[in-house]
Amino acid sequence: MIIGVPKEIKNNENRVALTPAGALELTKRGHELFVQATAGLGSGFPDEEYVAAGAQILPTIEEVYAKAEMIIKVKEPIEPEYELIREGQLLFTYFHFASYEPLTHAMMDRKAICLAYETVELPDGSLPLLVPMSEVAGRMAIQEGAKFLEKPLKGRGVLLGGVPGVEPGKVLILGGGVVGTQAAKMAAGLGAQVTMLDISLPRLRHLADVMPANVNTVYSNEMNIRRYIKEADLIVGAVLIPGAKAPNLITREMLKDMKPGTVLVDVAVDQGGCIETCKPTTHEDPTFIIDDVVHYCVANMPGAVPYTSTIALTNATLPYAIQLADKGWKQACLDNQPLKMGLNVVDGTIVYKSVGEAFGLPYQPVEQYLK
Repeated sequence: MIIGVPKEIKNNENRVALTPAGALELTKRGHELFVQATAGLGSGFPDEEYVAAGAQILPTIEEVYAKAEMIIKVKEPIEPEYELIREGQLLFTYFHFASYEPLTHAMMDRKAICLAYETVELPDGSLPLLVPMSEVAGRMAIQEGAKFLEKPLKGRGVLLGGVPGVEPGKVLILGGGVVGTQAAKMAAGLGAQVTMLDISLPRLRHLADVMPANVNTVYSNEMNIRRYIKEADLIVGAVLIPGAKAPNLITREMLKDMKPGTVLVDVAVDQGGCIETCKPTTHEDPTFIIDDVVHYCVANMPGAVPYTSTIALTNATLPYAIQLADKGWKQACLDNQPLKMGLNVVDGTIVYKSVGEAFGLPYQPVEQYLK
């Protein structure tokens, strides 16, 4: 198969979809790999390393899209890329369709095959291609939240770990999945007082068993959310419904109950956000303030640590990319049920139910395209 790896063009997105080590695994299987010049530079991987791994370097993004049967990316295509996508071309990347209707319509119009990392789902309900970036984002949520709690950055001026004689800061985490768990580990390690909310009692029991003593677990409902936001210094939104828009757990009117300088980090922003007042921001301009509450809503948080993120992402996606390249997308999805779950748009039609429901658009079962 002919595979293309374009350079990411989203604001301050320094990740690349494939490391040179991943490139070698594809080329040694006989696949032709084209990488856009300097695509890996932001992650610390120069063109020479891709050439040594058997890839060919192309100077422009247009040439990569024109040659490739399968495009492997990190983030969803943005408007300048739409016209480059060909009918029947396979795109393997994060899409998060349910958070942005224009992207959904654009991919339907282009009649591309859109296989989304974030909806590849194992039988136990886990999301293997979302996990590594969720781990990074969860840990970064505390790192960034702690920074923006500093007074010069308009935060409350609270040190999360406190010092002897001064109580530590309070962190509230909405969601006990991968993001929430990693955020709790980081916050607890700093010495903060952490409260985790989730609607799954089995998950809360597990977290209560494995988390340190400064992490408390509480069942998530509106009354408890309203109670704990009043005392929190840092609130992390870590809610995920696979392929669907995140629910708004914190509304605009709840901001008045928060202390001035409270920091909100909505990791769910790339799925629409679980905080009503959040809107996507960039690493270049990461925060805004509403009602004296600092909002950090960067939609590609792992892009700030691209070396770590690129290696972690390739480790997870490469086995699936190899299957797609070796077998073609239809046969690979027939043979691999989790990979089939990743199909969101095929030949102009939505084939992932939650995406159709998000916008009231028609949906067709994916099976009819795998005959």
